[in-house]
Amino acid sequence: MISEYEKTRNINIQRNKELLESLGLDKPLVEPKEQKRKPSTTSKKRKSTATNDEAEEPSQPATKSQCIEIATNPDSTVRRSSRNTGKHVDYRSEIRGDQVLPLAFSSGVKISENEGPLGRDDGVRKHDPKTYGSIPGVEVGTWWETRKGCSIDAIHAPWVGGISGGRQGAYSVALSGGYDDDVDLGYAFTYTGSGGRDLKGTKAAPKNLRTAPQSSDQTFENPFNQMLKRSSETKKPVRVIRGFKLKSPYAPSEGYRYDGLYHVEKAWTEKGLNPKGYLVCKFAFKRLPNQPSLPVREVSQSDETTE
Repeated sequence: MISEYEKTRNINIQRNKELLESLGLDKPLVEPKEQKRKPSTTSKKRKSTATNDEAEEPSQPATKSQCIEIATNPDSTVRRSSRNTGKHVDYRSEIRGDQVLPLAFSSGVKISENEGPLGRDDGVRKHDPKTYGSIPGVEVGTWWETRKGCSIDAIHAPWVGGISGGRQGAYSVALSGGYDDDVDLGYAFTYTGSGGRDLKGTKAAPKNLRTAPQSSDQTFENPFNQMLKRSSETKKPVRVIRGFKLKSPYAPSEGYRYDGLYHVEKAWTEKGLNPKGYLVCKFAFKRLPNQPSLPVREVSQSDETTE
């Protein structure tokens, strides 16, 4: 028998879905499927067949001073292979500052299904995340293994928080987890606001519990909800990232992906999914047109309710 919670949840999901569809989704006729990116492979060592012209590598390892010399002076007389003796080899062209994939992926431990370019995961921030709209040099579809990388590349500054903004509205939002009755149609989605929970925890669990039950109404007085409501008025574009924890076919299988710019089309309050009927702030986002299509991953059973 279906519970009251499930009944209310299903009603809310259907209502939110109808609202999003009424905005007019800018979906492509054929949505691209998320493709696996093959991890980089290393070629197997060939069995040595040394000749007079092709001598074997010396069995003795290079000394510490030689290693330093190779790293700092690639054109030094210490060669990587005796086959290059007498030849000019530009070792500098082989020195790469960035890996194509993080070590966990390139080693084959993980296989990423993100096809977009890989963002930085370290270094100095080059651009101001307190910017409305696109960040120079960061393409739609760029992904990061962690939220730290999103922050370094100025797409979404907070390492944990879901909303970042200023006086004219939100700069960016992160979709990761979310509320049970939120709906993600990719090119439009509903988003539940912030507040209404006692994050101090209880005597039994005295922690900053982000999953604590709602204990009061959410309001637009909350600074984060205020930012999103302001976005619905100013129509400033909001950057959106989706995380792998989001239960949606549009969520990446790994890490966090930048999915482009959206407008907040509507802001309202309604009864939330809680026993005492506390209000929540809701927002409807719609994706701006003329952006790359969103990849769709294989839908699991847990995602079917948010399709």
